[in-house]
Amino acid sequence: MELVLDFGNTHKKLALFDAGELKLAEFHPVISLQIISKFVDEHPGITSCILSSVVDHDGEITEFLSQAFEFINLDAGTPLPLKNMYSTKITLGKDRLAAAVAGSSAFPGKDVLVISAGTALTFDFVNAASEYLGGSISPGMQMRFNALHTFTDKLPLLSYQEVTELIGSDTWSSILSGVINGVVAEIEGISYSYRVKYPNVVVIISGGDLNYLVKRLKISIFALPNIVIHGLHQILLFNVNNSK
Repeated sequence: MELVLDFGNTHKKLALFDAGELKLAEFHPVISLQIISKFVDEHPGITSCILSSVVDHDGEITEFLSQAFEFINLDAGTPLPLKNMYSTKITLGKDRLAAAVAGSSAFPGKDVLVISAGTALTFDFVNAASEYLGGSISPGMQMRFNALHTFTDKLPLLSYQEVTELIGSDTWSSILSGVINGVVAEIEGISYSYRVKYPNVVVIISGGDLNYLVKRLKISIFALPNIVIHGLHQILLFNVNNSK
């Protein structure tokens, strides 16, 4: 069995894989060494582990994992099952990289565009030769709501609500229309641009806002929940298998 730890900006995740399948995923606002130790004790048989962290965490966590398992601490130098062509590898978000790996692994030999709709709205492209070329980053849905409230004096702070209007009839519905329809239009428009350049590209969407957006999109698209966790698992397996 394999343990995957993903310490993101918003959520911290523990995931357990067995025989290539995701068996369990837990989400926490904060993950301590005590939580990890308890999880390990409850699931004997874990042999390897990967940690991806974009936040500061207790050094005792890394020490514990490195002593207990065959351990990968994901960084810019970690070997990958694709060729990373990004020009500034050290600044590339680990979540973006893992999502690209998962997308490429799910559709080998295909051009793949992975869209992650979470804190940020990211687009990451892997070509049919398994080369990660990069993509784009823009504010996610909640970040757009927060920005409208924070950088104005009068606009209220909203969050996702179902909206069908294109033309908002009051301030609330205007904000909802602008943010939600804007995100949808951005996803559809950028996906179209990729399809013009790469006609057979496979488009995948994941992220925390997946369920809000997928039903609104009018393009051919695959939904892959927990894509970062799956990508981290692929990176772990790649390194474990190559170390034998």
